[in-house]
Amino acid sequence: MRDRFRDRMEAGQLLSEKLAHYTNQSKVMVLGLPRGGVPVAFEVAKALHVPLDVFLVRKLGTPGRCELAMGAIATGGVRVLNEDVVKALGIPMETIEAVTEEEKQELKRRELAYRGSETEPRLCGKTVILVDDGIATGSTVRAAVRALVAQDLARLVLAVPIVAASTYSELRTEVDEMVALMMPKRFYGVGEWYEDFSQTGDAEVTDLLERARSWTVC
Repeated sequence: MRDRFRDRMEAGQLLSEKLAHYTNQSKVMVLGLPRGGVPVAFEVAKALHVPLDVFLVRKLGTPGRCELAMGAIATGGVRVLNEDVVKALGIPMETIEAVTEEEKQELKRRELAYRGSETEPRLCGKTVILVDDGIATGSTVRAAVRALVAQDLARLVLAVPIVAASTYSELRTEVDEMVALMMPKRFYGVGEWYEDFSQTGDAEVTDLLERARSWTVC
């Protein structure tokens, strides 16, 4: 039993072994959550020989405590709020709306940066494997899941190298299948489970997406 991943590449390679039954299936697509989830998703898509794309989600950081998520938004106009945080801190709706609008602009910027002139993938009727590099509270992933569920998929699989045990229990009921390599009860942050957790930049995301287009045709 390992206690850490070397980097996102290794995590993706190990994760792909648990998803081998989806190899070469024409109706399967891997979606990575930018930015850190994309290198993991790249390795999964490469091993399965299926298309890779991104699904954009933005955390709604609590004013003054940006690392604390009061919710998240996703492509398709979906917003998920962490009601416990909102109520505990007494965050007014006008503040939530202001942060939401700011993150919508960043979401649009990233869509343009990552896809350029490429159109969004058609997901209706497909099996989608949603990949991130790890999940702590699950706010951003939950927003992505709810946005994807609305797209009439054949099957939604959530796959991650590492997820907090409590979060795993909550999320597995919201998807058709959930695959995780480690589910520790003690969980302070995703980065503690990687030897190399260096930041993934926009340029790396774009490069990986371009490389993925060379091995598959959507």
